[in-house]
Amino acid sequence: MDRNPSPPSSEAEEEEGGGDAVGNTVYSKHWLFSILTRLIEVISPEKTEPTVSPEGIQTELDEEMENDICKVWDMSMDEDVALFLQEFNAPDIFMGVFAKSKCPRLTEICVGILGNMACFQDICMSISKDENLGQVLLQRLCDSDSPTLLETSRLLLTCLSQPEVANVWVERIRENPSVYDCVCFIMSSSTNVELLVKVGEVVDKLFDLDEELMLNWIKNGTCRSVGPSVDDSPEELPDFKIVPCILEAAKQVRSDNPEGLDVYMHILQLLTTVDEGIQAIVQAPDGGKETWSLLYDLICHELCQPDDPPIIVQEQKTVLASILSVLSAMFASQTEQEYTKMRKSKSCFFSDMPLIGSLIRILQYMEGCGKRSVDNSKESEQQETGRGDLNEEDFHLKILKDICCELLSNMLQELTKENTLEGLHQGHLNEQTCSCAFQNLLPLYFASVESFLEVLREADQSLADNLEKRFPSLKV
Repeated sequence: MDRNPSPPSSEAEEEEGGGDAVGNTVYSKHWLFSILTRLIEVISPEKTEPTVSPEGIQTELDEEMENDICKVWDMSMDEDVALFLQEFNAPDIFMGVFAKSKCPRLTEICVGILGNMACFQDICMSISKDENLGQVLLQRLCDSDSPTLLETSRLLLTCLSQPEVANVWVERIRENPSVYDCVCFIMSSSTNVELLVKVGEVVDKLFDLDEELMLNWIKNGTCRSVGPSVDDSPEELPDFKIVPCILEAAKQVRSDNPEGLDVYMHILQLLTTVDEGIQAIVQAPDGGKETWSLLYDLICHELCQPDDPPIIVQEQKTVLASILSVLSAMFASQTEQEYTKMRKSKSCFFSDMPLIGSLIRILQYMEGCGKRSVDNSKESEQQETGRGDLNEEDFHLKILKDICCELLSNMLQELTKENTLEGLHQGHLNEQTCSCAFQNLLPLYFASVESFLEVLREADQSLADNLEKRFPSLKV
């Protein structure tokens, strides 16, 4: 069942509106104007109905009003209707709703209408440049109503996706410390997957647009600000840190929403593009154990599994690349004293061999996809000559391969004889998997392969000899 009623039918509007159609639509200007007028009356202190609160402000919408305002919500996806609403100062009316209404459903619908209107560039610029409206909308992130939070996040993402106004919103958010706390509160406490995905998309877009804001949020967690509250009294939030909040949200979305998991893994990857972000991950109270455990579990037990067809690597290439980037950054950070101690301890969370096995399997699957891709590219070359650039899919696969090879080379270089024997016993290492690893790592990671081969000789001389025969360059 649809959430909102359908807009009025063409016939009904023609009968009701006559010649006052909005633009090229069949919607009546008079009808729309009457809804805006009724909306003003709903939030007017003078209006008293059985559904008002003790303060005199309506807390519930009557069914007829809700149906009508929902029709406007659906109609606002039409540019002519959106322009009409803009012309008659609908955003100002909505600001009055946000300031006075105690009705969550009404607030949700009004934010939703603004979100639809913001899809059109000129209207988006007008909404974005209104400083008062901008501040009021950011305050909606501190709302306790999940549907309102969802529509607010959708509106923010729409504005951040428009290059002409993105910087306005980035600056506005940077100057509002409460946004950080409210976003962290949502990520760490909400169980609404749809909301978590949309908030994640907002954070991902913010970090991608502005490294300074990302650095501020990484260092944040000490500022006190007003957070979600069911009444008008401020509520102090916990001392949020960005990494645990991201991890909590990722755990909520991992099973129900693959796209959402992709978003949160990309946020973690963006954090590792700056030293402060890597340190925020590996210097957490648990030394990064929770982050590593989650990512390790995804790679070794959920994504690109042995019973999956090789083509799965095409579908999962972006999330795999993000996860492996973070794992690679964490592994490279093991030189940190406490991190090194944790890795060397028997209870350490680094379980090298299953991860190495998963990395090699990804490379094997990519080889299978690569053969199919080569055949397809030969056909396309016959149709499209003169194109030397990689298509987008091949480009993402190349990135995944580069990241995978870098992590694998670093891990192979760290293996001991005991680790290698374990890998041989568990089946993660054999002639086939080692050949695949060497094939992809050579010649760029010659030193790592050579180092691993020396250890392999101690564990299985026969296997080492066979690999040397297959890869003559290693004999030099």
